[in-house]
Amino acid sequence: MINTQDSYLDVYRSMLFARRLEERIASLYRAGKIVGGVYLGRGQEAVSASLGYALKRSLGDVFAPLIRDQAGRVAFGEDPLDFARTYLGSVKGPMRGRDGNIHRGRPSEGMPAMISHLGASVSVINGMLFAKRLRGDSGFVGGATSGEGATSTGAFHEGLNQAAVENLPLVVVVTDNQFAYSTPNARQFACDSLVDRAEGYGVAGHTCVGNDLKECVDTICEAVDNARRGQGPQLVVAQSLRLCGHGEHDDAFYVPDEIRETELGQDCIDTGRDFLISRSLATAEELDAMDEELRSRVREVMATAQRDPQPDPFRDDWRTFSQL
Repeated sequence: MINTQDSYLDVYRSMLFARRLEERIASLYRAGKIVGGVYLGRGQEAVSASLGYALKRSLGDVFAPLIRDQAGRVAFGEDPLDFARTYLGSVKGPMRGRDGNIHRGRPSEGMPAMISHLGASVSVINGMLFAKRLRGDSGFVGGATSGEGATSTGAFHEGLNQAAVENLPLVVVVTDNQFAYSTPNARQFACDSLVDRAEGYGVAGHTCVGNDLKECVDTICEAVDNARRGQGPQLVVAQSLRLCGHGEHDDAFYVPDEIRETELGQDCIDTGRDFLISRSLATAEELDAMDEELRSRVREVMATAQRDPQPDPFRDDWRTFSQL
């Protein structure tokens, strides 16, 4: 098991850094500085950061994040400049200014680009795991994230079924945030809990509360550890609530107050802070200092990206991905 007392503080730091990065990008979007959409992970940082933390690049792990996984990207080791440069259209970003928001990745470093066709990333990670197996590598794990809406797609079913048949070291984390864009769960699936589907696929199932830092770290680290020890695919379902709209263009008017006022509506940043202080893992003053340090880092990252040159279509060599 890799979860220790220090792990909670490490995961919280990634959660907070992602929150501050996304707050700044949202502000720039409202100021008209961002072309396209902005999609935030507000309320889902504990789940996302726990998976990014549990996966280890040094062991050959691979991670396929979705649009609300900035916290997981930070925890997995993505350079925050990649985030800022992609949203701000910098030619120095991983997508060289050709993509406006979140379809960035560095496959050679274990992080394929995010796919908008939800559920498809499971098969992509399967392919990367197969490649490692064929090369004779061992001890690696692949992680893919999904919202509850993606679990109703054919791509998700085919990917998880294939992983089960091939006994791949795959961990799929489903953040059940109650709405697929504006469609409530009752219009998406009829089972009581999505984790019930694990038995049908023949994989191990786990559940956790998505805004509980300790539950997220303990559950997801256990799932990753099981996969690394050869116990096959693991499905983790985290109950959560998106504390924002689908994107910054969406005011989430469809989320009723009776759901917002449940425990799921509590902010994981606040509950995580309370947990760390109550367990004497950090003092309020230490967490305040961490926050100020991260805010300063965000200011530096955004200033650097805003000074970068924009792409010039008349000078671009239009290289294909395989030539990069």
